Amino acid sequence: MVDKVEQLEMLNENPTTQTGPVTCLGMTFENDEARRAYFTEELRKKLPELRKIEGFPIGEDEDILALSDPPYYTACPNPWIEDFVKEWEISKPEKPDNYQYRREPFTADVSEGKNDPIYNAHSYHTKVPHKAIMRYILHYTEPGDIVFDGFCGTGMTGVAAQLCGDRHVIEELGYRILDDGTILRSEIDKDGKTNWVPFSKLGERYTVLNDLSPAATFIAYNYNIPIKRQVFEQEARSILSKVVKEFEWMYQTRHTDGQIGRINYTVWSDVFICPECTNEIVFWEVAVDTKLEKVKDEFLCPTCAAKLTKQSMERAWITSMDHKSGGISRHVKQIPVLINYAIYGKRFEKKPDEFDFELLEKIDNYDIPYWFPQSRLIEGKETRRNDQYGITHVHHFFYKRVLAILSAFSHISRKQLNRAMWLLTAVTEGASKLNRERPFGLPSKLSGTLYVSSMIREVNVIDFISRKISKYEAKALGNHSIVSCASSTRINVPDQSIDYLFLDPPFGSNLNYSELNSLWESWLKIITDNKAEAIENSVQGKGLNEYRQLMTLCFKEAYRVLKPGRWMTVEFSNTKSAVWNSIQTALTDAGFIIANVSALDKKQGSFKAVTTTTAVKQDLVISAYKPSNEMKSEIIKKQATDESAWTFVRNHLEQLPVHIGQRGSSELIVERTPRVLFDRMVSYHVQNGLAVPLSSAEFQAGIEQRFPMRDGMAFLETQVAEYDKKRIQAKDFVQLSLFVSDENSAIEWLRQQLLKKPQTRQDLHPNFMKEIQHIAKHEMLPELDVLLEQNFLMYDGEGEVPSQIHTYLSSDYKDLRNLPKNDPKLIEKAKNRWYVPDPNKQADLEKLREKSLLREFNQYVEELSNNKKKLKQFRTEAIRVGFYKAWTEKNYQIIVDIGNRLPESILQEDEKLLRYYDNAQTKLGL
Repeated sequence: MVDKVEQLEMLNENPTTQTGPVTCLGMTFENDEARRAYFTEELRKKLPELRKIEGFPIGEDEDILALSDPPYYTACPNPWIEDFVKEWEISKPEKPDNYQYRREPFTADVSEGKNDPIYNAHSYHTKVPHKAIMRYILHYTEPGDIVFDGFCGTGMTGVAAQLCGDRHVIEELGYRILDDGTILRSEIDKDGKTNWVPFSKLGERYTVLNDLSPAATFIAYNYNIPIKRQVFEQEARSILSKVVKEFEWMYQTRHTDGQIGRINYTVWSDVFICPECTNEIVFWEVAVDTKLEKVKDEFLCPTCAAKLTKQSMERAWITSMDHKSGGISRHVKQIPVLINYAIYGKRFEKKPDEFDFELLEKIDNYDIPYWFPQSRLIEGKETRRNDQYGITHVHHFFYKRVLAILSAFSHISRKQLNRAMWLLTAVTEGASKLNRERPFGLPSKLSGTLYVSSMIREVNVIDFISRKISKYEAKALGNHSIVSCASSTRINVPDQSIDYLFLDPPFGSNLNYSELNSLWESWLKIITDNKAEAIENSVQGKGLNEYRQLMTLCFKEAYRVLKPGRWMTVEFSNTKSAVWNSIQTALTDAGFIIANVSALDKKQGSFKAVTTTTAVKQDLVISAYKPSNEMKSEIIKKQATDESAWTFVRNHLEQLPVHIGQRGSSELIVERTPRVLFDRMVSYHVQNGLAVPLSSAEFQAGIEQRFPMRDGMAFLETQVAEYDKKRIQAKDFVQLSLFVSDENSAIEWLRQQLLKKPQTRQDLHPNFMKEIQHIAKHEMLPELDVLLEQNFLMYDGEGEVPSQIHTYLSSDYKDLRNLPKNDPKLIEKAKNRWYVPDPNKQADLEKLREKSLLREFNQYVEELSNNKKKLKQFRTEAIRVGFYKAWTEKNYQIIVDIGNRLPESILQEDEKLLRYYDNAQTKLGL
């Protein structure tokens, strides 16, 4: 293995364009330019066929060829992916003959900050820190493995995979590395002692990076190419020096002594019209309170003293000639109100004076000689939000001098160093009118939007580009990443060729990527074809159903390319349960089996996460696996028998974590609980068109007989010893933190309360009423008494005290210790307490509960003939049990008929109901 220092030395001997011979895909070229020229011509020949592929971007052939660096990166579907994958597979280190891949899901909650030079080198609407992704890649893969990211954004997965070969970065993550490259992670026992456990190996992994957006893939390519930073900086500064020479006059201002200073930034303010006296009001002058350091919601008109708000006034407008197009432009009036500048090595501030206004007029009359984007903003929710302010075309987002400088930098870059366009995209948003001036805080774009504020900071874009040159980071030490611009609904990757998937897909209507990226892409001259964009967007005619269908297609492609028995990680962030369920449904529809959900804390909230109480503060991470061929064939062989259920459970338990806990604690592994195991088993059978062989009651009874149970969780015989060992080392057992939203979660909440402490109905009632405040409006939640009677047992004082109550009382009450179970004092204390039944009695209760729920479901069916209206209130558990029963009896029509009576939003928010409904429709050919 090549040492990190050696790699850097090798890299330093090779500039951005190699002058010596290079080998690529088995071919040797005189130098890197010859390699690029050859593959560019090959790409040109392939473009007519590639244009037929879904997700091919909107752009001219020459612009796509100019931006691409084939075969490593193409600004369109990459036709060489299969060649690279085959080459990488052959080059993998040899494994022992008896090698078997085995990983538990990565269950540790990850917390990685964003204050990293690589992360901050180029902004994006959302991205996972590469150091967080490294933890997952190290856990699931080995050196030489191939990782796929179908929604790559800025390419952080590629950066993470390559840095898995960097000792320094891995040690920064808190891991240790042995001389042979073995990586150790720490585990802390109940006494606080740290034990170091081997879990991975040092070495780079290969990545296939794909995204629908040309802007995203261009940024990803620049993050992942092997490049000598010093040479890139030298070439980029050479371009910038030409821009400075031509345009530095645009950032001059006059100091108080008449000397010329250099502008750092200019603040612009909207101008409004007072509704009372019709005089103009400069928003900055009336709303910014420097003494209280706040922007006022109410203020007085400086002319007539009328009390005003921003919403009560109309904006002033300006009509002017567009020098480039010759057309008429009408836009909101803005004026400069403050200039921050430097002179004599110090910074000063001033109000614009005659010199400044004369300079702005000169700039306004300047005829920009270079190309810049003037296209109409694409249709969309974000792209058209500023139409009302006259910002209708791409160039309207930029002040004139910014436009002039960016166009010059773009022109020279395309001629000299096309990848320097990365610097242009890195400054586009911050140099535009999206850069809000916040008088008492740092200026910033409002994340995830194209919002234009009433106060804008126009930065010195020359200085901005210079700072970005200094921050340029590309950590690739070889061509270990290839980049493609296409839809993830169809990717040019061979079947079962990928070792691990890390996906951070769009989530519902959170972000409209194609619209947000359109500013960057207009400069790159290649635009996203958003027909296959997996989002909710009313302008595109995409609701939750369309989003789920597109995500299902993407996950099916991911399933196709992943090797059997291997893992996928999906990072998820959305406040809507319907979107969360759509993702889970899409995953299972594609064939994946979910094994764990953990948290990923990015340590910095978006605007909505910071200001909205319902926003998700931590992203959720779904761990799912592709079942092995052996598992699938064994279940098919045993279909229609009880053993198909237990075959699934055995295989699924093998994939689950044996123990979860931190710092001497043990946590409930919810995936190992009988209820969740039953749901997973049913889901697998329904999704694969198989008969469900067991009822819930039969499953509850059978699982205790077949598998060792610990703390309410099922284990394999080969796992239980490891759990027992770690459980003994733990001081505490932490139950699942629940949010009660329906009958099922209410039952689980009661179970947790009674496992900790058998209680009377009077003890439970006050806390129960607090917990059910968030029950959905449609949910007909039974009374507490009904839930207790159908799911738990109460000791009535007859016979001996049950062991569940006896154990609790004898440990928590000193005066009750060492008493026999028939002691009158113990009986009196135990009387009327509810407790969790043992598994055999639990199965009997489950049968009674199912009968009760089926009676309720049959009432809905009977009402169907008399009333076709939507059900407004119902027991969701009754619908679930009814659908299960109908599925086992192959009565698919009842499922569809009742499903049609449910509000669509309820179907979308419940993955179990949605799965039955969708598959029943498929069975009926609907």
